[in-house]
Amino acid sequence: MTSSHGRGLHLAAAVDQRSAYDAGSYVELARLAESGGLDFVTLDDTFARPGPDALAVLSRVAPATGRIGLVPTVTVTHTEPFHVQAAVATLDWVSRGRAGWRIDVSTTEGEARLFGRRHAAPADALWQEAGEVAEVAAELWDSWEDDAEIRDTATGRFVDRDKLHYIDFEGAEFSVKGPSIVPRPPQGHPVRVVDATEGQARRTAARYADVALVRAASSAQAGAVRAELRASAEKFGRDPDTLRVLVSLVVDLGDGEHAAEPGHGGGGPRQTAHGPLYRGGPVDLAELIASWHGDRAVDGFHLTPVEPRRDLERLVNGTVALLQHRGLFRTFYPGSTLREHLGLARPANQYAVTGGAS
Repeated sequence: MTSSHGRGLHLAAAVDQRSAYDAGSYVELARLAESGGLDFVTLDDTFARPGPDALAVLSRVAPATGRIGLVPTVTVTHTEPFHVQAAVATLDWVSRGRAGWRIDVSTTEGEARLFGRRHAAPADALWQEAGEVAEVAAELWDSWEDDAEIRDTATGRFVDRDKLHYIDFEGAEFSVKGPSIVPRPPQGHPVRVVDATEGQARRTAARYADVALVRAASSAQAGAVRAELRASAEKFGRDPDTLRVLVSLVVDLGDGEHAAEPGHGGGGPRQTAHGPLYRGGPVDLAELIASWHGDRAVDGFHLTPVEPRRDLERLVNGTVALLQHRGLFRTFYPGSTLREHLGLARPANQYAVTGGAS
């Protein structure tokens, strides 16, 4: 839905839960977010904490939901790029085009010791490597043209070999040969999400991400980062309008309909060690979202509830309902894929575009 400002407002929420191992609780939260028409939910993951695998959990959530985008964090520092892209492509298949991939890196020596293959490296180097993973993932997703799989029982032909392409990628830290073992995903390229708040991660986001997350405590700060990201994307040869910039806020809606606490910027977020925190009522949060979006500082928000069940329910039935009532957020999904929710086109296959050369 396009708002009165002429741009669509995009909303996403984290469904992270401490010590939750049952699939049902994640399904419940994802369905709640879907009832509000949110673009996608995220589920965080690292090698440094106990808990269920985010990508596996959201693969379980996929058949229990019908529209909402599913974006697990998948770290790329110690994992094989070939396996990562195949797993994300599989999530896109089982969700029928609703997969995203929040790219992250592992910076600690403790995480490195879990694998024992190399020591921890500086974050900037890891984000440069993450960019190469994003690049080779796109090549592997394109290694099958959309109609390469023919399944012709009469002739016994499963695939059109002319539409299957071999890649030979050489990065600074790894090499990958293709094609992929998974046919091209329904979205072509599942949506790539990067936290672009700091350092080299911002550069990687500008070059490869479809959605950049930014932790910002004011509309002016968010607007400046969005402008920087868009300018950087253009320098990489991208159309800046193909990049969505969402502000990440931790939200505590436990104060019900009371006004936002003094000291939270008159209803705005306050900077904390865990990122900008908004604490107040759903109505004030709706005002903040409408104001920042109206300022053209952001394309949307990624909200992390302090208490998942309580705050997500207040977010959907309070904040989102108010935004919908004011015509600022959609009341239904106009499409079926995450790319359609975000207003992003399905990428053309690079080999089909070049006439099949590989």
